[in-house]
Amino acid sequence: MADGQDPFTGWMTVGADGRITGIGPGEPPSREGTVLDATGKIIAPGFVSAHSHLHTSGLRGLATAETLYPWVRANNDLLLGVGAEDMYWLALHGCLDFIGNGITSAYNFAQNRVLWMYDQVTGRDEPARIHSEDFLTRQFDAAADSGLRVYTAIRLDDEVFGPQAALDNFGLMSADVRDRMPDDAQLGISVYGAVQWSGSPDTAVLESRAMELFGVVNQAHFVETAENLAAQQAKFDWYAEAGALGPGMLFGHFVHPTDAMIDAVAATGSAVVWQPTSNGRLGSGLADIVRYRDRGIPIGMGLDDQSCTDISDPFQNMRIGMYAIRARYSRAEVLMPREVLRMHTLGSAEVLAVADRVGSLETGKLADFLVVDPARPDTGPMWDEYACYVMACGLRNLKQVYLGGALVSEEGRSLHPRADEAGRELRSRLVRAASDRGLPPPVATGW
Repeated sequence: MADGQDPFTGWMTVGADGRITGIGPGEPPSREGTVLDATGKIIAPGFVSAHSHLHTSGLRGLATAETLYPWVRANNDLLLGVGAEDMYWLALHGCLDFIGNGITSAYNFAQNRVLWMYDQVTGRDEPARIHSEDFLTRQFDAAADSGLRVYTAIRLDDEVFGPQAALDNFGLMSADVRDRMPDDAQLGISVYGAVQWSGSPDTAVLESRAMELFGVVNQAHFVETAENLAAQQAKFDWYAEAGALGPGMLFGHFVHPTDAMIDAVAATGSAVVWQPTSNGRLGSGLADIVRYRDRGIPIGMGLDDQSCTDISDPFQNMRIGMYAIRARYSRAEVLMPREVLRMHTLGSAEVLAVADRVGSLETGKLADFLVVDPARPDTGPMWDEYACYVMACGLRNLKQVYLGGALVSEEGRSLHPRADEAGRELRSRLVRAASDRGLPPPVATGW
């Protein structure tokens, strides 16, 4: 996926540090060390999800008839019954689920210490429970233990803690991420943008201050749904007036912006992160990615909550997005397979400013790659490499996942030593949480 490089039949070598030491067409310069014979296979970079909530893997199937805000309430109603140790297992299960589906890097909105319940009448979040720090830090431990490369977003929660305490907490938690995660797995720290749910422009001012003080980016969920749309759109000015717009500002979803909002994002070099599967599942709408692209706005893609993409499938995410955009424009050429694949790999790495490490297979980058077999099941002759990979292949063709040159998943089965345990713990802990909350139990848990 390196720009300017067409697909080729060739070789790649990986050093002991897990980075690519060489790559090119033709025969390899040598066959020293362990050799992976990938004859007839497609080798591609691991997918980058630029917008994810990794603790939601056990919440699939909740509120299937609901749009965003009632669906979030249903999720959080169950999460009110979990504690810090539960969050470790929820996050570990989510990380391993991503890896098994070919997602090797993820921007993660860690579940913050404050659990909020959205009030549709006031258009504001209201705090329902406040946890201690280990509710957050155990999620960091899970990410570190999983091997997934993670970009961690931390919410300030200034409306609960106050401005100075919120900044102090952010600094402490940022240091904690760096202490707990291996260097190559720790992609960065971000502000978890929360202006869409805040009641005051003070939150935008404080988020902008945190970006400047800690040298971090900010990703905000913004105009995701048509519910309370006018109130959402009005809050964009809070970010603009706070000076937050620029290359370090990412807008997740951005389904219902005004013309003025698009102009401002394009003019300042801010980015958009697209979640087509979750936007469809929740009835949120379809972001006009072609319009943003044509204005020069950088675009990444994300899998969002596992509880609203249901299958954390990047192949499905690309196809749903590409086909919906083509239908909207009544033009097939308006979004092509290579472009949507780039959005989900190198484009996502670029909006997160980590393209020097992930997103494409190039010398010096981390050797995070997929082995995809278009013949198992058979997709027929390969007329076009990108069309075959994006439009005809899927998780059924994904045979192996490598992180840093090490095999971590094969034929959909995680090779992580705690993978089976993670499944058992996830089920038992969420069943208990539902019981504690007086919610209906799942219909089945025994597989």
